[in-house]
Amino acid sequence: MIARIGLAVISLLWIQGAIAGSWESTITSASPPSFPNPRPMRARYGFSWSGFPCATAEIRLNNTTANRVQLDVTARTAGLARALWKFDATHTSIVDGSTLHPVSVRQLENDRSEKILTELSFNSAGVVSKVTETPGAGTKVRRYDFPRLFDLQSAMLYLRSQSLQERSVQRIVVYSATAPYLATVTVLGRERVTVPAGTYNAIKFDLQLNRIKDGQLLPHRKFRRASAWLSDDADRLFLKMEAQVFIGSVICQLQSVDFDNPKS
Repeated sequence: MIARIGLAVISLLWIQGAIAGSWESTITSASPPSFPNPRPMRARYGFSWSGFPCATAEIRLNNTTANRVQLDVTARTAGLARALWKFDATHTSIVDGSTLHPVSVRQLENDRSEKILTELSFNSAGVVSKVTETPGAGTKVRRYDFPRLFDLQSAMLYLRSQSLQERSVQRIVVYSATAPYLATVTVLGRERVTVPAGTYNAIKFDLQLNRIKDGQLLPHRKFRRASAWLSDDADRLFLKMEAQVFIGSVICQLQSVDFDNPKS
């Protein structure tokens, strides 16, 4: 009997290991876009932590030469949060407008007396990450090979380009500054949402993240889960996110938006 129990336990562990190691097969196949890329625009977002304003972000979205989409972001802590933690960051992402594949990312973070420069270079095989901290001991170079890889901007462009039917699921691999994550995005339905920029018909999503390390999925140490909303119209604007993270509840909302080109 003991031998049978031991054999059953070993078999169960082997099955669990096989399932855990097969997450690559669950990645969503790339589908042709159902929506065009967004119009050039300027937008401002506000962040609150447990009900208190804590940060702002301003974005500029442009279509550049060679059919590329460029996103420029300037973010900073604000209010009481800035008195406790002075943080400023700039972020520039370039994406191929035809394939929605990421091209490059440059991000500079100023955290009190430390500066962190992150540079990502993508190709068909994966990404090379270079992180330089000042003061620090030079530049750390990492490489992650995965054929269907997104950065944050290209992930958003890809998701908003899909038909987004209710209960549909997208599972994609997103590389942030230094590590890859498996993002599972589920369409929960349609509803009306009010943010400081106005009231919109919206598409609601559930977002879950797992860190990928040594080919295995691990829980995200700082992120639990989030709900997000896109406008249910031709622009599909990012309207709002409610995230449960290690420091509590963080909410991001669209404050204002201005388009360079009026709607036809």
